[in-house]
Amino acid sequence: MNTAVPRRFVRRLAVVALAVATAFAGLVVVPAAHASPAVQFTNSLAEQRADPHVFKHTDGFYYFTATVPEYDRIVLRRATTIQGLASAPETVIWRKHATGEMGAHIWAPEIHFINGKWYVYFTAGRSDDKWRIRMYVLETADPNPLTGTWVERGRIVTPWDTFSLDETTFVANGVRYLSWAQAEPGGDSSIYLARMGADPWTITGTVTKLTSPTLAWETRRNRVNEGPAVIQRDGRIFLTYSASATDANYCLGMLSASSTADLLNPSSWTKSQNPVFASNSATSQYGPGHNSFTVSEDGQSDILVYHDRSYRDIVGDPLLNPDRRTRVQKIYWNADGTPNFGIPVADGVTPVRLKSYNFPDRFVRHWEYRARVEAGVNPLADSQFRIVTGLNGSGTVSLESTNFPGYYLRHRNYEFWVERNDGSALFRNDASFFQRAGLADSSAVSFESQNFPGRYLRHNGTTVNLTTATDAVARADSTFVLE
Repeated sequence: MNTAVPRRFVRRLAVVALAVATAFAGLVVVPAAHASPAVQFTNSLAEQRADPHVFKHTDGFYYFTATVPEYDRIVLRRATTIQGLASAPETVIWRKHATGEMGAHIWAPEIHFINGKWYVYFTAGRSDDKWRIRMYVLETADPNPLTGTWVERGRIVTPWDTFSLDETTFVANGVRYLSWAQAEPGGDSSIYLARMGADPWTITGTVTKLTSPTLAWETRRNRVNEGPAVIQRDGRIFLTYSASATDANYCLGMLSASSTADLLNPSSWTKSQNPVFASNSATSQYGPGHNSFTVSEDGQSDILVYHDRSYRDIVGDPLLNPDRRTRVQKIYWNADGTPNFGIPVADGVTPVRLKSYNFPDRFVRHWEYRARVEAGVNPLADSQFRIVTGLNGSGTVSLESTNFPGYYLRHRNYEFWVERNDGSALFRNDASFFQRAGLADSSAVSFESQNFPGRYLRHNGTTVNLTTATDAVARADSTFVLE
């Protein structure tokens, strides 16, 4: 919630302009063609599952693997929905060796489908030296990787026989790449990139260092860049990575490049100077990191998959703590084409945004606790609300602030505010609504006050009020698209 207000004059002009547009347009603007509908999940997805990787395959299944606390096996589950992974049965597809290589610290498995076969990339130490961490690959040609026979394809060889882990693979402009984390002799853990050779476990040609831990937030307790993951959109490549120690300091950084650039040239990449996803005490989410990306069931929304903990303080070594759990939430996209991950949302149902039906670049948000409708909302969480069971029950819903849990959208003197639930009957009444089919479009939604029937949450200019909706403009103003 931004408390700075240096632009009041500009905002007043914006109010006037929007009011004039509303008054004279008398029409409904069609929502943006590239808008992605709301997707909601219930977190956490899987307890005691770190370094999660979710892959959506053409067979209609999502495949999910992750690090288990015992560091002794690779597990896999599948479901036709992301939420279904939470209750899907889990299969052990491989166990660590009793001696020698691949005998300890089985970490960070990822599953990929390449050239008609399944591959699992993972990290392992030796039974006699668990910190001799290297990267390995499994393969199966079976269509169902849960029942297939897995073949060990051995170690991925890099220019230095040093600590290496967290490999991932992606294709850009028809070229398959491998990215991973490795410590050069005497160096920090950095992110590297190389082309892949004739098979999915061999790199070839130039090896490029993309980023090392140099910024303050990358060097808290440990100097670490690790866990690369790639998402591509509109001709750009975004590579996220995890930084700092694996406690509450853990966070995500990001590199970006044009997909047509020479990806093996470090100057092709731009590094974000601040973390793009970090601990949030308001939502009680700490140490988010080691992410992967997938897509929603309808293919229209990008989904962030990551692990974190529900508490800050850890007794002992964070690596021995089993409580990292897998979580998911929707990714939004900024006007400049960059991903906006927001904040790690609270446990339970994930939030949505209420997009204006007739001004589809604008969203309901809170500003100094007052509800407004604005474009370009920053921070994103100001415009995210959890639709929860109504505080007053009786088939109602309430809209809880994402970055201020326990605060709800409520009407007061026919104005909408985001305020803390004080437990009173009046507050419960004012913060409870019937979610209706959209007054201007039944595929959207409208919110009717429980204690003032016939009055709806409506934007008027940039403010949000509780009014009747007796004409076409008012009905459009009272209609929102969940995104």
